[in-house]
Amino acid sequence: MSGQKEMKVLMIGPARSVHGGVSAVVNNYYAAGLDQQIKLKYIATMVDGSKVRKLIQAMLAYITFLFALPSYHILHVNMAADASCYRKKIFIDTAWLFRKKIIIHEHGGDFEGFYYERCSEKQRTNIKKSLNRANIFLVLSESWKKFFSEIVDEDKIHVLQNGIVIPTKEKQDYSSHKVLFLGRLCKEKGIGELLEAVPVIQKQIQDFKLILGGVWEEGNEALKEKTRALSETVLCPGWISEKEREALFQECSIFVLPTWFEGQPISLLEAMAAGMCVAASAVGGIPQIMGKESDVTGILLPPKDANTLADELIKLLKDEEQRRKMGQNARIRIINNYDVNRNVEALVGFYKEIGDY
Repeated sequence: MSGQKEMKVLMIGPARSVHGGVSAVVNNYYAAGLDQQIKLKYIATMVDGSKVRKLIQAMLAYITFLFALPSYHILHVNMAADASCYRKKIFIDTAWLFRKKIIIHEHGGDFEGFYYERCSEKQRTNIKKSLNRANIFLVLSESWKKFFSEIVDEDKIHVLQNGIVIPTKEKQDYSSHKVLFLGRLCKEKGIGELLEAVPVIQKQIQDFKLILGGVWEEGNEALKEKTRALSETVLCPGWISEKEREALFQECSIFVLPTWFEGQPISLLEAMAAGMCVAASAVGGIPQIMGKESDVTGILLPPKDANTLADELIKLLKDEEQRRKMGQNARIRIINNYDVNRNVEALVGFYKEIGDY
């Protein structure tokens, strides 16, 4: 960068150790060397744990942010809905007062429900004001660009799809009748529909197994109890590490994500990149990930429909060659469109655009 000022970016978001998609996005940026291309400081505004621990972390993050902000040119805000939005709003408004350039990177899959159903009119007004303080507003898909154009100046909105590190190992074995889910275990991720489909699938595929990799969210006791009743078929190993995830991608033949709403799930990108046959709800950015040709890279499902979910999984479980074709096509699509290196290149371009580099 000889002859240019150093590109300095202050990025905020959940701790990189937090179990979730945004943390995975940030970790992929580091894996692709974003911190080698710019001076990057990351401040964790949220951690896993109790409400008290989360409150303490938010307060410490804001103090750290106040000391760091004068030395940085750009604030990059990784934001979702609900508490994440309210928490990040404070940082956005502060950076605006300091006349910093701001990029808001919206990851939340249920922002529409949050904004129009769970916010009062006054809250919507205040949130809209803060969101429009962004110089650039990044969303994960064209469908989310259309939605946010009702709230944010459309000229500021850009689509930056998630990117992942492409695994070198290609999947070879598609003979298994094991189906894998990775993510938060809650009704909104379609766990109820999955459990409803299990007995139907069992009747036709006797060695069928469902692996639910993730941590149960509060308020889902009925689903947990139902899972325990199906324990011979449904396995709950808890949160899955990176090494365990790679092993499961090889062990299982189908990845399923019957979610009710979504941004652009990292777990789906990773499963497709590994060569898994995938079945996922046609919501949020998922259709854009899968591509325009239906039934080539995977199966798109209607959300909240246990019957269709069961029928489609049975068809796939009965057809190993179809699983193989879809898995191989899925991997090619992710390699061609979702390599994190291109993602980072685009992100640096946005930094240059607003930072006058």
